[in-house]
Parts: sequence; structure tokens; C-alpha cells
Amino acid sequence: MKNTSTRLVFEYWDALRGERAAPERGEIEPGALRHALADTFVLENELIGPVFRLAGTRLCALLGQELRGRAFTALWPDIESQGEIRRLTQTVMDETAGAVAGLSAETTGGATVYLELLLLPLRYRGRTHARMLGAMSAAITPEWLGLDKLESMRMISLRMLWPGAGVRPQSQPQIRSQPPKFMVLPGGRA
Repeated sequence: MKNTSTRLVFEYWDALRGERAAPERGEIEPGALRHALADTFVLENELIGPVFRLAGTRLCALLGQELRGRAFTALWPDIESQGEIRRLTQTVMDETAGAVAGLSAETTGGATVYLELLLLPLRYRGRTHARMLGAMSAAITPEWLGLDKLESMRMISLRMLWPGAGVRPQSQPQIRSQPPKFMVLPGGRA
């Protein structure tokens, strides 16, 4: 996970679930996600597939429309991509596994932006296959936000976050206690 919003949402969700496969929707406290709330959304599983129940303001501005009540798969323009996303959301619910995907998107004005998508399962009143918590954000806020909107998206990478596998934290650079040693190698100039 590269984007700050994505990491914040995942870390919060992971802490809430503890040893369970997924936390309850009622346990989600929006104030705890205040720094990522604008990029966060909740999907509800309907007969037509996942539908936006809630969507953050920056996400709505990125897509140029209010998302509440809209089908999640409608964000992808072609039928093949919609089927791929429908299968991905079904896998997240069936396997109670998270998913993080890299997306390439283009605006109506032709600008390209790279996004990170996070999907995490939620239980709702004890039911599985009910809701999902997610985040979608760009690494940096585009300067055209609010003036242009995304026209097309495609998935360019996918990583499943399987239950019990744990997510390895980013490796921290090692701090040396002493400066590196200088070595002279034989050979001279050529």
C-alpha cells in the first residue's frame, strides 16, 4: 500500500477486526478515519452487485458526481472490466480477504492519474456478504480536482490480503552506528 489514505483505512480496519475475519459495520467510527475520510467509501451488497452506501467528498470530486446509490462497477466503462471488478468484490466477500489494486485512470481532458483502491470486508448485524469498506485515492491530489473528472479506469495491479497471512510493514532503512568503511580496490584506471 502506497497511499496514506489506503494505509490509514487498512490499519484501522485491521485493528478493529482483531482475530476475526472482518469487523462489524457498527464498529466503524468515522472520526477515527478523519484523515482518510474524504477518500473512503462503504459498499452495500445488492442484487445488482455492490452499490455505494457512502462516499467521501474527494472521491466524489475525483469522479465528478455524487456516488451514493450508484453501482460500484459502473465506474468502469467496459463490460469486461465491470465483470472483473464484480468478481473481485465477490472474492473479497466470499474469502473475507482484503484487496489492494493499482488503477490507471484518464480524465475527460486527457490527463492520466494513478490511483490505489482498497476493498475490505465488513459484517453487518452479524451477516457476512453484506458490506465492504474501501478507499480510493491518488498519491497526490490532482490540480484539476473539481474542474475535470475521471472518464475511464482500468486495473493495472492487484494484491489480495488473505486472512491470517498478515501484512508485512514496509522495511525501514537500517541506521548505522558507524560511518561506512572506505575500501580501495586494486585495478587502477583503464
